[in-house]
Amino acid sequence: MYWKLFIIFAKIGAFTLGGGVAMIPLIEREVVYKHKWIDDEDFLDMISIAQSAPGLIAVNVAIFIGHRIAGIRGSIVATIGSVVPPFIIILLVAAVFTTFKDNAAVQAVFKGIRPAVVALIAAPVIRMAIKNRLNWITGAIAVAATVLIAFLKISPIWIIITAIFGGLVMAFSRQDRHNHKKEAGK
Repeated sequence: MYWKLFIIFAKIGAFTLGGGVAMIPLIEREVVYKHKWIDDEDFLDMISIAQSAPGLIAVNVAIFIGHRIAGIRGSIVATIGSVVPPFIIILLVAAVFTTFKDNAAVQAVFKGIRPAVVALIAAPVIRMAIKNRLNWITGAIAVAATVLIAFLKISPIWIIITAIFGGLVMAFSRQDRHNHKKEAGK
């Protein structure tokens, strides 16, 4: 099991352009659909927590999934698998890039990669929105959060804290209404 976990995360880490968020659809395909280790809903919960937790999302997801599948050792193996290949690749790129950074072909390759990276990041966001069945209220919250972060430069930390507070207020108000209905029905 450990070897399989390592290989899956190493393969994803080695061949994903665009970093952690771009890895999400590949991780999802492997652990939810191919190996069926985790169901859709748990995966979305893990992504939400991993995105909110400090550190790299890919590493956080590897830790969660590794732990779910094989405990603490699974977390370690999945994390090493997700980190080692990109680390080696970036060392090689850094060593070579300074020599070729002004080369027209290299610049063209990077310009070609950029739209693909945007698509790799956008795809899991759209898929998560569909799976979470966004309605007009939650969609408006998502758009507002995006505007606040992207254009008004509000720290994502404040957005997350506000979302947590808002979720708690909504949960308690629903619970309160539920309790009032129960009391009224007695």
